[in-house]
Amino acid sequence: MPLTELRLKALKSKPEPGKHGDRDGLYVRVDAKGAMRWQWRIRTPRGENIVSYGVYPEVSLAEARQRHSEARRQVRDGVNPNEAKRAKKEEVAAKTINSFEAVTREWFAHRKDEWAPSYGEKIMRRMEVDVFPYVGGKSISEITPPELLEVLRRIEKRGAIETAHRALENCGQVFRYGVATGRIPSDPSRDLKGALRKPMVKHMAAITDPADLAALLRAIDGYAGTHVVRCALKLAPMLMLRPGELRMARWEEFDLDAATWTIPPERMKRQRAGKMNGDPHMVPLPRQAVEVLRDLHPLTGPTGLVFRGERDHERPMSENTVNASLRRMGYDTQTQVTGHGFRATARTILDEHMGYDRAVIEAQLAHSVADSLGRAYNRTEFLKQRREMLQAWADYLEGLRASGMAR
Repeated sequence: MPLTELRLKALKSKPEPGKHGDRDGLYVRVDAKGAMRWQWRIRTPRGENIVSYGVYPEVSLAEARQRHSEARRQVRDGVNPNEAKRAKKEEVAAKTINSFEAVTREWFAHRKDEWAPSYGEKIMRRMEVDVFPYVGGKSISEITPPELLEVLRRIEKRGAIETAHRALENCGQVFRYGVATGRIPSDPSRDLKGALRKPMVKHMAAITDPADLAALLRAIDGYAGTHVVRCALKLAPMLMLRPGELRMARWEEFDLDAATWTIPPERMKRQRAGKMNGDPHMVPLPRQAVEVLRDLHPLTGPTGLVFRGERDHERPMSENTVNASLRRMGYDTQTQVTGHGFRATARTILDEHMGYDRAVIEAQLAHSVADSLGRAYNRTEFLKQRREMLQAWADYLEGLRASGMAR
């Protein structure tokens, strides 16, 4: 007599160990502890097999019958249900191991030591937000160029064109890793070249006209904020450094008698290997910069942060401080000038107005400089030239400030 839910509930409350048949060979086995398992005994060329469908009541009577019906169909087709179930598990496991997300995380673990932590975090955050939700669970071998393009189009539609290009670049790196490790025969992202909208190149606002620069330098002299910020504003156009390199400066890095600032490699904008094993960036200090630093030394020295925060002296001034100060002086940091734009100001005027060698300028900007054969120069080779150039640049700025030049 077939089983009923009422009979099953009775067996659950008062277990009767043994096999209790339903129909078509399906039965529930009750063990000595009262566990109830749905089973079917089949004969195979290798002997008897037990096909299991789960435990009651997690698997109801109706669901057990449905699973049993499917297993009987497999047997009629010459398929062993247990072997089919095992193959399915292996397929799912293989798909999980070779999913786009799994391969991406494997690639990331392989490469992350080459990058600064913040850079690696940006890559993985981009993948987690913009890529994984759509193709992360798919096998890397199943992703087609149109499917990847659809993912990237989602990013484009919200106006993040640069992010879409970066996501395409990262996906390409993952696919090429998949090729190298034998998961896929080719990289589908290579067929998307030219498929995305071109990003608009955004340059940091910078003053390149000497008359406008003269006006800004005089405005800095008259800045009504704190002395620490005024000194940072004076040094920013003079030393051609990135804002972060300037605001994180520590007194221990300076030799004012030798007019030299040695910035440790871990603070420079470099790949992880360069931060860990690279040379420090040597900044020759012009006379005017030494004067500014000696004036500031009694206030924030002799050790610790040069440009410390106003409220917390253990932290540097905010990364927004210089730009906020420029706005207080009446400058639009979107269209006129930014702290980072001082680098472009110096590069343009030193090249176009003062005629300095571009390789020397780029070395001072801490950019990679190569010779005619593409070999990287050792930046210290330009130390003497950079010292002469920075002194000439500081003299030029001093002359502009005093000139009263106006448009």
